[in-house]
Amino acid sequence: MKARIRKIVTVLDETHSELGRPVSPPIKRAAAVAVIANPFAGTYQDDLAELIDIGEELGDLLGRHALAALGIAGEAVQGYGKAAAVGEDGELEHAAAILHPKLGAPLRKLLGKAPALIPSSKKRGSLGVVLDVPLGHKAAAYVRSHFDGMEVRIPDAPRAGEIVVAVALTSGGRPLPRVGGLTHAEAKGEDGLR
Repeated sequence: MKARIRKIVTVLDETHSELGRPVSPPIKRAAAVAVIANPFAGTYQDDLAELIDIGEELGDLLGRHALAALGIAGEAVQGYGKAAAVGEDGELEHAAAILHPKLGAPLRKLLGKAPALIPSSKKRGSLGVVLDVPLGHKAAAYVRSHFDGMEVRIPDAPRAGEIVVAVALTSGGRPLPRVGGLTHAEAKGEDGLR
């Protein structure tokens, strides 16, 4: 294991009603969040391969934690997203190295057909910084009902030399969507867009 993990926190959000109207089946959103040591905190490095490999490791690990929290098969997951926050001694490129080159492949492997771009965000922050994990449909980016976000935070992270990394998975889109566009049932998932 390359990542030096201080803690993993898993959050499950389950919506049963919206403005008094039932949501059936309930929409579940789960986020698995790791707090890890930043091996490059306080230093500039040209080669970020170590963080890229950590991203691959966390794609599988956090994907498994979030999937277990949802309590559904990977193929039944409809949406996903990822985010990272570096502590004050890190740089945004450290978060990008974890999130972009390799994190997606092991996560997609857990979920079956998932060709759509995994929405992401990155930021720098201090203890308790809020991560707004953007969410989108896993097979078709144009499914508007799944444009969403999940807020997560760890009260004691990131410390100056840490990175907080989150993967979020959903069982559906927003509760009671009605803004039109391509639906989950219509999505073909052939090009990651439609």
